[in-house]
Amino acid sequence: MDLPKGKAGAGKLLVSSLLDSKDELEERLERCVGIVTSLTNGLSEREANDALNAHICKGAPQHEEICLGLFTLVLTEPAQAQKCYRDLALVSRDGMNIVLNKINHILMEKYLKLQDTCRTQLVWLLRELVKSGVLGADGVCMTFMKQIAGGDVTAKNIWLAENVLEILTEQREWVLKSSLLVAMAVYTYLRLLVDHHGTPQLQGLRQKEVDFCISLLRERFMDCFMIGRDLVRLLQNVARIPEFEQLWKDILHNPQVLNTQFTGVLQLLQSRTSRKFLACRLTPDMETKLLFMTSRVRFGQQKRYQDWFQRQYLSTPDSQSLRCDLIRYICGVVHPSNEVLSSDILPRWAIIGWLLTTCTSNVAASNAKLALFYDWLFFNPEKDSIMNIEPAILVMHHSMKPHPAITATLLDFMCRIIPNFYPPLDVHVRQGVFNSLTHIVEKRVLAHLAPLFDNPKLDKELRAMLREKFPEFCSSPSPPIEVKIEEPVPMEMDNHLAEKDDGCYDNAEAAFSDDEEDLNSKGKKREFRFHPIKESIVEEPVDITPFLDQLDESLKDKVLQLQKGSDTEAQCEVMQEIVDQVLEEDFDSEQLSVLASCLQELFKAHFRGEVLPEEITEESLEESVGKPLYLIFRNLCQMQEDNSGFSLLLDLLSELYQKQPKIGYHLLYYLRASKAALGKMSLYESFAQATQLGELHTCLMMDMKACQEDDVRLLCFLTPSIYTEFPDETLRSGELLNMIVAVIDSFQLQELVCHVMMGNLVMFRKDSVLNILIQSLDWETFEQYCTWQLFLAHNIPLETIIPILQHLKYKEHPEALSCLLLQLRREKPSEEMVKMVLSRPCHPDDQFTTSILRHWGLRHDDLLGEHIKALLIKNNSLPRKRQSLRSSSSKLAQLTLEQILEHLDNLRLNLTNTKHNFFSQTPILQALQHVQASCDEAHKMKFSDLFSLAEEYEDSSSKPPKSRRKATALASPRSRKNAAQPPNNEEESGSSSASEEEDTKPKPAKRKRKGSSAVGSDSD
Repeated sequence: MDLPKGKAGAGKLLVSSLLDSKDELEERLERCVGIVTSLTNGLSEREANDALNAHICKGAPQHEEICLGLFTLVLTEPAQAQKCYRDLALVSRDGMNIVLNKINHILMEKYLKLQDTCRTQLVWLLRELVKSGVLGADGVCMTFMKQIAGGDVTAKNIWLAENVLEILTEQREWVLKSSLLVAMAVYTYLRLLVDHHGTPQLQGLRQKEVDFCISLLRERFMDCFMIGRDLVRLLQNVARIPEFEQLWKDILHNPQVLNTQFTGVLQLLQSRTSRKFLACRLTPDMETKLLFMTSRVRFGQQKRYQDWFQRQYLSTPDSQSLRCDLIRYICGVVHPSNEVLSSDILPRWAIIGWLLTTCTSNVAASNAKLALFYDWLFFNPEKDSIMNIEPAILVMHHSMKPHPAITATLLDFMCRIIPNFYPPLDVHVRQGVFNSLTHIVEKRVLAHLAPLFDNPKLDKELRAMLREKFPEFCSSPSPPIEVKIEEPVPMEMDNHLAEKDDGCYDNAEAAFSDDEEDLNSKGKKREFRFHPIKESIVEEPVDITPFLDQLDESLKDKVLQLQKGSDTEAQCEVMQEIVDQVLEEDFDSEQLSVLASCLQELFKAHFRGEVLPEEITEESLEESVGKPLYLIFRNLCQMQEDNSGFSLLLDLLSELYQKQPKIGYHLLYYLRASKAALGKMSLYESFAQATQLGELHTCLMMDMKACQEDDVRLLCFLTPSIYTEFPDETLRSGELLNMIVAVIDSFQLQELVCHVMMGNLVMFRKDSVLNILIQSLDWETFEQYCTWQLFLAHNIPLETIIPILQHLKYKEHPEALSCLLLQLRREKPSEEMVKMVLSRPCHPDDQFTTSILRHWGLRHDDLLGEHIKALLIKNNSLPRKRQSLRSSSSKLAQLTLEQILEHLDNLRLNLTNTKHNFFSQTPILQALQHVQASCDEAHKMKFSDLFSLAEEYEDSSSKPPKSRRKATALASPRSRKNAAQPPNNEEESGSSSASEEEDTKPKPAKRKRKGSSAVGSDSD
């Protein structure tokens, strides 16, 4: 079967676009091909062979060049492949070891970019290596199997699965020589069987896989036994295939037929599955992405990575089966260190919780839950690791508030799996689950389980089932230890303590909060983390010996000079020499990683303490960027981006970044502080794209977060330039803003406000400010006040953010409400503002609407009156049924007639004992009269005091038609009141006369159509 052809790229070996720089591996292999071609061009076979052997005799580097050159010709020139392989077998002096290593390297790191022809040739080469019985070919074969993706039935993946299976079937005797290869092949193809159904082509492949797996399981069962309990899990998935149905009968009822040493399924289930089997079902790319998420991505910033992973691997119906592989891998292989567990890196339970929510079929969801609990069923504390069972309990614990349905379904599954997994072994399963829960409590993963098992959010039946199955864990110990799970993301000290040798949960020291009452103040989200006690740093002598041996002699000498040099100026000179050597044409770029390790070790002190000088002047800034390591930055600034050395230095920085993430914000500081870097801030974007992250936004956010944790002064210093140079990355979300306001003090806030007002800093723009302010509602009180202060420093119209009122609840968001109230009092009311204010639900304790209406009534009574009249008439014209539907169909508050009347009634009560005449205005009285005429009796009763004002107006307006308009104005309750008592102040009398004057003028046509003509007609 030929590989389906894809798009051809530029290189012979790897697919690339015009924007991609030339791959280093490809360049090196092409150089080797050039050497082989120059040595053999125009020669006969014998002469060519002699020439190659003569070149190889010169030394190990020459031997490697010839082997890699012939290997590359096998991949890129199919017509010459047979001859080149023969030459390779003749000249190789290390049993093809160089070639085997390079194949593994390409499979692990470059396979996805490999040209289709090269993929075909790589499989051909594997077949030849296996035929020749080359030592180490079994390892290459296992790497090939790792590249076959689960949950993927695309043509290229099926082609690879089929071709590798053909090789294993044809060379069966060779396969049987390696027990590990037998087990790995059975594990791989048992798993792939689940995906291969449907089309005739897939059915044919499926039958070959069935025959292959059955023959190996029956002939070499004890080799397959090394897989452990996950062999049973995979066999369960294919149990209905006739051949496997018969195998299951033998496993359960006649195990001795398979092997005399095999005593039964319990023996297999009690054997833990090795990491290498769980890891083999993830492709190298999947594995890299998952390890990145669990070691570099901070909790709360994972969505973009999860979305990418889902688009890439989990978006098709066939990919449902992949979730089990991912969950087993996370539970059994990803065991974070103490350092990672005590940080804010994305925890394993959060990824598993996300994977569970992406299951779209019941079968996939059940299999995913089984994969999560699989190590629980026969857990033995002496053999199994706490880290294998920790994710399941933490998913349930942390999902209780935000996603109680997930917790409930997992607890239900845990209870029901005990009798249903395999009834004859239900006693063992019960004991396994009991052991797991006991171990979880002993190791302090959770302090105790009562708050989880007996939580009021669970339904009664489930709680009863839990009490029946696990009575020991459903009551709090005495004295009770309070474990609060009111917060969405609380952490016991548990989850952040690492598990080394399965015992580190025992001696843990927790850091308590300062004030117990602060734990849940105002419902704000707080993070509870284990904070290790900071110890004073003891300078240890730097040992770079392991790295030095891997460097060229000249580079090694310079690095040693750098180590010995104590004077900064001397170190800078040596550092410049190192940079110059890196930029030389014959520099081996594979040494960059080793060089980066040396530099990171030598300059550890650069990354401790404050970067920014105490007193900021031009001289002090220039002096602070004179560190040896900053010479790399300076050289980059002086280069053109199309210079070949530019990408080399970026690669060196990328290697440094992997080993020391703080280098990112140090680069930002250099670009901001150094005169040599003036106008070169775009260099950071090139750096971000060169890192493993490969994306500006993620890189920038991670670097600013690292800066925030290390040096708040530096964060504030960088903020104006970061917002100015990268507006698309900083202004579209509140991520960076939250980092800033979370750590600044009042002095730094005032500095930032000044920067905004002087035009040096823009932190909000109209298109995204509303979303950012809505995000800020979950932040701490001081953080919110800082955010509003910074917003008010900008010249953004308040109408842009007035819709936020619909999100504000008086008990939960007092910070935003008070800031908005103080800003609204400075504004003239527009109809949209009044509408939003009146849309707030009425509550006796919520004085927001009444406060602002009273203020506007004092300052802008005529304007407010017109807006209220318009809204009353507009809402009164809507059918009652439609209004109630509209108000209940959206989560956000909608304006209803009843709401307006309630707010007006509250305002009337507030103004009762004052001399203010807001409700004497003609527009208000006309609107009330209009509403009264059409509303039902219940509303008339409820708002009788309010409508009585309209009745007075109606009485006064029913004078003889002669001089009607004038009579209306003079006989209104307002004019009577004004005649009886002097005006309260100049402002009131001014607004009063303005209102009267307006009433005597003809109304505009639009307003007349809405309600004026109807209100003023004889029929009323």
